[in-house]
Amino acid sequence: MSDNTQHIVKSYEQELKRLASLIAEMGGMVESEVSLATQAVLESDAELATRVVASDAKVDAMERDIEAFVIRLLALRQPVAGDLRQIVAALKMTGDLERIGDYAANVAKRSKVLGQYTLPFSLAGLGHMSRLVQENLKAIVDAIGEADAEKALRVWRSDEAIDGFYNAIFRELITYMMEDPRNITPCTHLLFIAKNLERIGDHATNIAETVHYAVTGAPIAETRPKADTSPYAVVRPPAGGGE
Repeated sequence: MSDNTQHIVKSYEQELKRLASLIAEMGGMVESEVSLATQAVLESDAELATRVVASDAKVDAMERDIEAFVIRLLALRQPVAGDLRQIVAALKMTGDLERIGDYAANVAKRSKVLGQYTLPFSLAGLGHMSRLVQENLKAIVDAIGEADAEKALRVWRSDEAIDGFYNAIFRELITYMMEDPRNITPCTHLLFIAKNLERIGDHATNIAETVHYAVTGAPIAETRPKADTSPYAVVRPPAGGGE
């Protein structure tokens, strides 16, 4: 191999490492967004929520930078096999990470409105759900950086637990709304917050599938786990609530 060829190969390897680094950096940014957004909800911290909303522009800018980098790699390097999978996977993952950032910003915006109300009930269920979502997000960001298909598979399998939390929170909030009309507005905001967290979990699962494919060259050979659809069932009025 000539010196020039060795230089080209080394340069290409450095570019692939740079791409992986950019994805990990973007993952860390959205991980922080989700953490701060849920903290803003649970602590009714409007200032923190404002910071989260403002930071989403940086995530969007990072997505554009990565897309430009990927397009350049595809055009100049014409990758094949595993390299092509890695580069295309990076493009897919940035899309999911950008959507996670959007959902985190939505949670933060809702938290600012929610802070105007005194809630007559606990947010413990939402807190448990948010912690599980954050754990999955951290794990999948780690899986990206480590190219760890097994860790990605564990995240993929754990999404059902997040769905279960969402279903329970949905039923609980509907009950509060039926018990007292004054709960309708804050509970509606909480329903949207819980749904945003559930969607963050779904996008983490999407990333898990992409990581697994990029590393192994094969899709996950299992049916995607989802909890039941009980939030869409009819919720009966509480006893003594009349017809």
